[in-house]
Amino acid sequence: MEHTFDNEYWDQIWQGDRAAAMGSGQPNPHLAHEVGDLVPGTALDAGCGAGAEAIWLAGRGWQVTGADIAAAALDRAADAGVAQRVQWVQADLSTWEPDAQYDLVTTSYAHPAMPQLEFYDRAATWVAPGGTLLIVGHLHHEDTADDHRHGSDQGHGHGRHGRHVDGPPASASATAASITARLDPAEWEIVTAEEAHRTMSGPEGRENTIHDVVVRATRRS
Repeated sequence: MEHTFDNEYWDQIWQGDRAAAMGSGQPNPHLAHEVGDLVPGTALDAGCGAGAEAIWLAGRGWQVTGADIAAAALDRAADAGVAQRVQWVQADLSTWEPDAQYDLVTTSYAHPAMPQLEFYDRAATWVAPGGTLLIVGHLHHEDTADDHRHGSDQGHGHGRHGRHVDGPPASASATAASITARLDPAEWEIVTAEEAHRTMSGPEGRENTIHDVVVRATRRS
């Protein structure tokens, strides 16, 4: 399938045979590591998929908006029964504008139909002064298209965009330096900028290596 990352693309993904794997599993491990020490407030999970990260945040006291383009993904998310703390919004993140800014904006492997770094620019504008931006993405390197083998989704939630067994295209990846270079030091304090590698079990027990880029930044008040 061509990686168009538009509404039709994600509808096909979430109605296809990968949906069960993408819609199961635990929240991305980087989320707990990076935001576990934050005081809960309002949060946006941009590209929430089936909602594992949003649900994890809600369980820790955050008031969460989970936004995703795929109605089928949001249907799975809504079945979690956390309506009192999570609002699910169907939205094209390449054009959508929220009504307010958030204390936390997190995005994990989300790929709207726009250049990846420009999407991160958009996500940064949704962070309130004093708030946190957390980006977890696919690490760009020479073999991005071949090396990102993601079997079942146990990281970005079981709902994450871009986790395909054939890996995302290079255009849907980034490096820590390419992300932090777009965050004005006068406006942002970089807390984390790292490139991490981890293994997870994929279909039929195959071990897959996941190459992540993780950037956490605090917007100056």
